[in-house]
Amino acid sequence: MNHVINEMLNKYQMEGLSDKKNAIKEIMQEIVLCGLSRAGFFKKAAFYGGTALRIFYGLDRFSEDLDFSLMVPDDTFELSEYFPTLKKEIASYGLNVEIAEKEKTKESAIRSAFLKGNTKEHMLLFYASDPTASAIAGHETIKIKFEVDTNPPAGATFEHKYRLLPAPYEITLYDMPSLFAGKAHAVICRAWKSRVKGRDLYDYVFYLSRGAALNTEHLKARLVQSNAWKADDAFTVADVKKLLCARFDTIDYAQAKEDISPFIKDKVALDLWSADFFKQITDGLKA
Repeated sequence: MNHVINEMLNKYQMEGLSDKKNAIKEIMQEIVLCGLSRAGFFKKAAFYGGTALRIFYGLDRFSEDLDFSLMVPDDTFELSEYFPTLKKEIASYGLNVEIAEKEKTKESAIRSAFLKGNTKEHMLLFYASDPTASAIAGHETIKIKFEVDTNPPAGATFEHKYRLLPAPYEITLYDMPSLFAGKAHAVICRAWKSRVKGRDLYDYVFYLSRGAALNTEHLKARLVQSNAWKADDAFTVADVKKLLCARFDTIDYAQAKEDISPFIKDKVALDLWSADFFKQITDGLKA
């Protein structure tokens, strides 16, 4: 096994096959971030979303995707430009993966790509001779999705962070108030369809528990872009609270708990989830 991967694995406490698969995915996510950094990606783009919150602020749940946003809108942005350097970086750790940009089927500002590798192959690379690898189907794949918003709403603020593993690198990411604005927007506007994303609610609680301030300017820009608020109308924390509380009254909390359960260890905290719980903790929301 690569000694860097071994060092990164040492921080995990794994109780079964699911934990081991998640550890592989998380380490691969960090290798992708390092590769993108070395390719110059973060001169134009910033990291945000649940995985950013996990890696840089300690969110205690697994997050599947890597979400990025350009710092300045650019509809000519080409994600594939960064693939050669990214592939080289990933291969340097002995990982055998394919990277492909998702073909756009409709007009969208989102550029998407997938990184795929064979699960059993990587299981044996990360956990040599692990008997649980035999339970993995030969065709099963590890898949990491990453997306870039090429037309980001205005008002976000950024910071620079450094990581030492898998190798020293620098990253640009949304600061916590701007990350919180993105999550508040998801809670208010995300089209959950038939499956409520409990991950949005879990992250919302995390922000409030850390006393995070909310970037209301950025949230307003996101709501305007989603046609959920008028650009000329004033926008205050009181307005945010009203929008959130209205949403909390519509949520199927049983579905929300079912969605988040596979991603967390402490499921007891979910017992509190209800419209009343979320409305009461929202009283503490601040800008």
